[in-house]
Amino acid sequence: MAKNDPYAALRIKEFNIFLLVRFLLVFGWTMQFIVIEWQVYSITKDPLSLGIIGLMEIIPAFTMALFAGHIVDQKEKRNLLATCIAAFSLISLGLFLLTWDTVVGHWSSKTILYSIYALVFFGGFLRSFFGPTIFSLVALIVPKKIYPNAATWNSSIWQMAAVLGPALGGFTIGWIGVHWSLCIIFGFILSSLFILLLIKPKPILNPKIGEPVIQSLKEGVRFVFKTKAILGAMTLDMVAVLFGGAIALLPVFAQDILKVGSEGFGILRAAPAIGAFLTMLITAYIPISKNAGMKLLVAIFGFGVCIIVFGLSNIFWVSVMALFFSGMTDGVSMVIRQTIFQLKTPDHMRGRVSSVNSMFVGSSNELGAFESGITAKFFGAVTAVVFGGTMTLITVVATGLASPSFRKLDLTEDLKAHENDN
Repeated sequence: MAKNDPYAALRIKEFNIFLLVRFLLVFGWTMQFIVIEWQVYSITKDPLSLGIIGLMEIIPAFTMALFAGHIVDQKEKRNLLATCIAAFSLISLGLFLLTWDTVVGHWSSKTILYSIYALVFFGGFLRSFFGPTIFSLVALIVPKKIYPNAATWNSSIWQMAAVLGPALGGFTIGWIGVHWSLCIIFGFILSSLFILLLIKPKPILNPKIGEPVIQSLKEGVRFVFKTKAILGAMTLDMVAVLFGGAIALLPVFAQDILKVGSEGFGILRAAPAIGAFLTMLITAYIPISKNAGMKLLVAIFGFGVCIIVFGLSNIFWVSVMALFFSGMTDGVSMVIRQTIFQLKTPDHMRGRVSSVNSMFVGSSNELGAFESGITAKFFGAVTAVVFGGTMTLITVVATGLASPSFRKLDLTEDLKAHENDN
C-alpha cells in the first residue's frame, strides 16, 4: 500500500464500518446537545443554565475518567463500546419521553429542567468510557503505518457529523419541535449500535490483565507526564477548549445579540465543523506530520484570533465566517493531536492515556461551558468570548517560548519506524 495513499485507511472494511458508527453516534450526540441547549435556555432565559449543562456532564466524566481508562485497557473494546451505546440510547429515550406533551402539561418547568440535568449527568458517566474505547478500538482496526491517514478520516467523519447534527437540530426545532427532534436522535443512536456489531471482537493486548487498579492508574498518569509530545499537545488543547468556549454561548448570541432564531443557531453551530471538515479533507492529501509542533502552535493561535473576532461581531455572516475559520484551524490541530497520541502511545496503555486526555481536555469542554456561562452572567456574553480568545493566544505564545522542544516536534521519524508494521 502506497505510503502517501490518501485513501489508505478507507481500504480497510472494518474501518469503514467504524466510521459509519462514529458518524451516527456523533451526529446523534451533537444534535441532542444542541436541542437540550435550546430547550434549557428557552425554559430559563439564563446563560448560567447553559453552563450548568456542562457542569452536570463534567462532574461524572472527570471523576470516572481514570477508572474508565483502566477498565478499557482490561476489556474487549467492541463489546464495551456496544454496551456504552446501548446505555446512551436510554438517555435519548428518556429525553424523548420527558418532552412528551403529556409530561410537559403535568410537570413544572423546574422539574423538567432538573430531569434534563440528571440525564446529562448520566451521559457524563458514559462519556468517560466512550473516548478511551473508541481511541483504543481504531488502533486495533488499522495498522500503525497509516495512523495519520486514519486520524484524518476519523476526525473528518467526526466533523461531518458535527456539521450535520447541529444543523439538523437547529432546523428540526423549528420544523417539528424539541420532542420529535429527540425521537430522530434516538433512531440514530440505535442504528449505530446495530451497525457496530458488524465489527468483530478484538484481542486484548494488555499483558497485565488483573493488575491492581491503583498501580494501573499510576502507570498511565506517569506515562503521560513523562512523554513531552503528548503532554504538550494535551495542554494546548485543554486551554483552547477551556477558554475558547464560544460554542456554549451560541444560544445567547443567536437569540439576543444576532437575533437569528433557531435556523441561524443551527448555521452558527455548524460553521466551525464545516471549516474543520474541509481542512481535514485537505490534510488527507497533504500530510502535516512534518514540523508538527510548530503547525499545532500556529493553528491554535489562529483559533484564538477567530474566537475574538466572533465575540466582537454583531453581523451574522461575519460571525459565521469567524466560526468557520476557527473550525479550519481546529481541524489542523485535531489531526496533529490525534496523530501524536496514536504514534506515541503503546497499545496496552491506550485506554488510560485517552482517559487522562479526557480528564484534562475532554472535560474542559464542559468546564469551559461553565466558565463561559459564569463570565457571561456577570460581564456579558461578548466579554466572556473575547476573554477566552485572548487567554488562548497568551497560552500559545507562552508554550512556544517555554518549550523549544515542542516547537521542533516532528513526527516523520515516528512514521518511518512503523512503515513495516502490519
